Amino acid sequence: MAEPTPRRNEPRLRPAPLLFEPAEAAADPEHFFDLESMDDPRVLLARATELTQAFRAAADRAVEFQAIAAAQLADPRRFDRLTTADIAERADWTEDYAKKMVEFGRDLLRGGEGPGHADPV
Repeated sequence: MAEPTPRRNEPRLRPAPLLFEPAEAAADPEHFFDLESMDDPRVLLARATELTQAFRAAADRAVEFQAIAAAQLADPRRFDRLTTADIAERADWTEDYAKKMVEFGRDLLRGGEGPGHADPV
């Protein structure tokens, strides 16, 4: 289960580096961050766990940026603002989820938690 995203007053954990792979290795569908070549299950578990945490942290951070962008696009002060239906279509979301993301993004832009804080998921 994914850990909750730390808020503004909590330090972010530094995930394991996602090392870029050479093009030849990336072209091989069986190749994944060199995990398939590890013989020691302890080392394999440790590196796979580091990668899992890094991907989760990256996904959580990306969701926050999606929410901020959605809130900015829906801002009624923008002359070119988008409706939640337009945002949902662009992001391949349902309209209900787009509404939640706009609210989540507004909360993030206001600076964090507070009584109106709602995680979109």
